[in-house]
Amino acid sequence: MSYSLLKSGTDIRGFAADGFENEPLFLSDEKVEKIALGFVNFLCNKTGKKSDEISVCVGHDSRVSAERIKAALLRAFSSKGVSVFDCSLASTPAMFMAVLDLKCDGSVQITASHHPWERNGLKFFTPDGGLEGSDISAILSDAEKEDNDSLVLNESKITPVDYMSTYAQNLREMIKSGVNSKNYDKPLEGYKIIVDAGNGVGGFYAENVLKPLGADVTGSQFLNPDGMFPNHIPNPENADAMASVTKATVENGADLGVIFDTDVDRAGCVDKNGEEINRNNLVALASVLALEGSGGGVIVTDSVTSDGIPGFIKSLGGEHYRYKRGYRNVINKQIELNNEGKFCPLAIETSGHAAFKENYYLDDGAYLMTKIIIYMAKHGADSIKKVLSTLAQPKEAKELRFNITCEDFKSYGNAVLDNLVAYFGSKDGWRIADDNRDGIRISAGKENGDGWILLRLSVHDPVMPFNAESNLVGGVKVMLNEFYNFIKEQKSLDITPIENFFK
Repeated sequence: MSYSLLKSGTDIRGFAADGFENEPLFLSDEKVEKIALGFVNFLCNKTGKKSDEISVCVGHDSRVSAERIKAALLRAFSSKGVSVFDCSLASTPAMFMAVLDLKCDGSVQITASHHPWERNGLKFFTPDGGLEGSDISAILSDAEKEDNDSLVLNESKITPVDYMSTYAQNLREMIKSGVNSKNYDKPLEGYKIIVDAGNGVGGFYAENVLKPLGADVTGSQFLNPDGMFPNHIPNPENADAMASVTKATVENGADLGVIFDTDVDRAGCVDKNGEEINRNNLVALASVLALEGSGGGVIVTDSVTSDGIPGFIKSLGGEHYRYKRGYRNVINKQIELNNEGKFCPLAIETSGHAAFKENYYLDDGAYLMTKIIIYMAKHGADSIKKVLSTLAQPKEAKELRFNITCEDFKSYGNAVLDNLVAYFGSKDGWRIADDNRDGIRISAGKENGDGWILLRLSVHDPVMPFNAESNLVGGVKVMLNEFYNFIKEQKSLDITPIENFFK
């Protein structure tokens, strides 16, 4: 098996739990060791250092395979003389901050984000940030050539570090200075905040960040790490997960409910009225935080944001830049715009990845929630609902995914998009967006459903995701009726999802 198949965007992902050893993408000890050696070579080339001059930190989320994978990493790193800081259970953003605070050359986080319990993966950082997809390809190519037959753990090169305590302290200090209340050390006294960690690593936020600052965290749930995720998928985009934190927030009379994904690089929340603040609501609220007191700036989002987002950002004095799906895509565009001299304080994906320029362009769910909590503590528990009240909300939304059934899926998918432009470009009452950077987005007039549709091609998979939103009740069906007339003629697409929609 080619190691390149383990590449997933800017991460490495595969199967990892016991009982899945026969899966082609199983992250065996051998594979993990060779990948670690590939990362050592990468760091040596980047820094000009020898391997025994390199230092790295290693952390992991709550997955059941984490300890096995960590042992393989430590064995490979230490055998080459690399100094290793073993950070144990940690969030992904913390493992970037550890690189800076511990003055390391790199770090590895063992995580597969919100993926099922049997999966796991590796995410890499240097002081410059997360690695790019091309870096991952180079590491995997190098890994296949490595010989790991003689690796022996060198315990003298491994130092246990409780970095999460440092990371939590930094967040506490951020809240204290941000709120700057008379009760400086207890700025959250009088507030009740629920945390739902989904049995990932986010439980620290309730116990080590909010509670010491005076917040009542009674009713927080699933704080204990459990890699089987027995209660719900730790994912702010998941409907069951959001329903769970909403229920806990309302039943406990909390001012805010916070939910994290497994490794805390994404987050969402719920206001005191039980209104979900994820996806477009989260994009809007984060834009408020990013543009407050700035005099304006560019907010980069992914391609599936609602029509209400540009106007909302404009009302804040900002400019909306709709870009591609994928958190690295929006972050890289943010960095590019800033390098061009355009102030771009925020890049955010509707999945919950949010990167602030002020925070090293790092997508950090805990940092985002911390800024929201500071805003609430300064302006009052009703401030979140009030500031979002002007965001225009769609009446309906629908997402479908069409599998491509032919082998060369990228060429075919691009041909489908060309056909889509040709089909709708000549239809009255439909307008193709002039800022399509990820698939094709088309607006529909009132007589055609009063909303928009977006068809795009997945970067890595033979799938064409489709989104639709309407400002009318029943409008999505009107738009999908016309879209069906187009999609049924695309012979190498499985259109079962839209056929099931009409049943």
